[in-house]
Amino acid sequence: MGSIFSIADFLDMLRRRRGLIVAVFLLGCALSLLFAASQRHLYSSSEVLQMQGAVIPGEMAPSTVQGSSARRLQLIEQQVMSRGAILELIEEFKLFSDQPGLTEAEQVSAIREAVNISGVAAARDGYRDDGEVSLLRISATWPTAEGARLLAHEVSQRTVSLSVSSRLEQSRETLDFFTLQEDTALREVQALEREISQFRARNDIALPSAAESVQREIAALNEALLTIDRQMIALQRQIAQPAESRIERRAREEQRAELDGLAEERALLERNIDALSASIAGTSEAQARLVEYDRQLEALQDTLAAATARRKEAETAYRLETQRQAERLTVLEPAVEAQYPFTRSRKSLAILGALVSAVAAVGAAFLMDLRHPVIRSAAQMEHALGLRPVVSIPRMQPQRRRRRSLLDRIRRR
Repeated sequence: MGSIFSIADFLDMLRRRRGLIVAVFLLGCALSLLFAASQRHLYSSSEVLQMQGAVIPGEMAPSTVQGSSARRLQLIEQQVMSRGAILELIEEFKLFSDQPGLTEAEQVSAIREAVNISGVAAARDGYRDDGEVSLLRISATWPTAEGARLLAHEVSQRTVSLSVSSRLEQSRETLDFFTLQEDTALREVQALEREISQFRARNDIALPSAAESVQREIAALNEALLTIDRQMIALQRQIAQPAESRIERRAREEQRAELDGLAEERALLERNIDALSASIAGTSEAQARLVEYDRQLEALQDTLAAATARRKEAETAYRLETQRQAERLTVLEPAVEAQYPFTRSRKSLAILGALVSAVAAVGAAFLMDLRHPVIRSAAQMEHALGLRPVVSIPRMQPQRRRRRSLLDRIRRR
């Protein structure tokens, strides 16, 4: 420690360097006072939001808002703390009216530093972290207690509003999507049903429902044709017999006329049979086409049923969102004005600065003493060199002869 080996040496060093110590101490105190005077008090205020669960369980009415609450709140925080939202907040409440020299970038940076949004994770359901948040704390610091409360409350309200609007928007978009999907499926089903009806109208005879009746009608015509053939054969036999009397010749003429009528009737029956046979010629192709139509119609009806079910679920979820019965943010602890600032007082800063200045002054004196080590006592010499001096001659400073004042001279006279 240089030339300081005892308390007496330390006190002697303080006496010798008292000028430096006083100068450093006064300079440090002055700087401390200036620093303390330049500091501004900061107040803090917090508003706590709680994540309320849905009134109706998700198994009974599943929500259309997907993703964990932590991820959704992170997106909302990004929107709340965006540049445009912060500038709108500053303009609405005139937050920097006392500092007109600040640029927009500096104002935005100051608000982002003043506002802190932190979440508290919900208890885990088992061993899996589902990313759910139970509490959201919004803290704000500001030079005034009212400003801190107002800033925390406004950011909290904007967070709640954005949460509600984003959930409503997502639910509305989901409902619109499934409604459009249902309408599209319904139009496709109706178009296919019209096409099937037109096909049935064009191929009414050839369809399976009419094919059996046509076949029965053809069978009946064939039976009638056989009957006519028998009658014609019988008439032909009778006509082939010789007619001897006038009565028989007249009978043969009647039989020939009847035979001609039967021939015409037989030709008509054959034409009907040919027409009916031609009408059922495409039965297999029509049946295959109908099977394909039925398969397409069944698939479209399944799609329509699924779209209708999803649309009903989305409609229920949207109704829950509009009635605020789904997952939502509620104010658990509103922001209040702080009674005292959380920063140090100016007096404590000045006192702390004075203590630091005193330590710095003593340290400066000690450093100056180290730069010029001098043995000033017998104890220091014995400690440094191991030699005890025989004689110690103190330093003698002659007293200056003081000039006698005029009053002393007068008194002596």
